[in-house]
Amino acid sequence: MVKIRLQRTGRRNSAQFRLVLTDARVKRQGRYLERLGHYDPAGKDETKIDLNLERVKYWLEHGAQPTESAAQLLRQRGVNVRTSELAAKEKRRASQKAKPKKSA
Repeated sequence: MVKIRLQRTGRRNSAQFRLVLTDARVKRQGRYLERLGHYDPAGKDETKIDLNLERVKYWLEHGAQPTESAAQLLRQRGVNVRTSELAAKEKRRASQKAKPKKSA
C-alpha cells in the first residue's frame, strides 16, 4: 500500500518535516517514491506548509492513503482526504466517547 506521510528532518529540538509518498513497509526515515511538500511547525503562517497540491490530489485519486497527521495538514490546505481508514478510525473514536462509564 502507498502512504502519504511525514518524514522528520531538521536538527534536534528544531523539527521540520517532509510530506512524502512511500510504501507502507518502508521505515519512517527510509526511501520514498516522491516528495510532495514540506512542513515547518516553527515557520511563519505563509511558509509553514508548502505542498505540491497537484501531485497530492493525483496520488489521493490513485489510492494513496494519508496518515492521520498528514491528513490534518492536507485538510488545513483545503484538500478533501476523506478515506475509508480515517473514517473508520473516527467512527471508533466517536463510539468510544459516546459510551457511558460503568459505575461500581
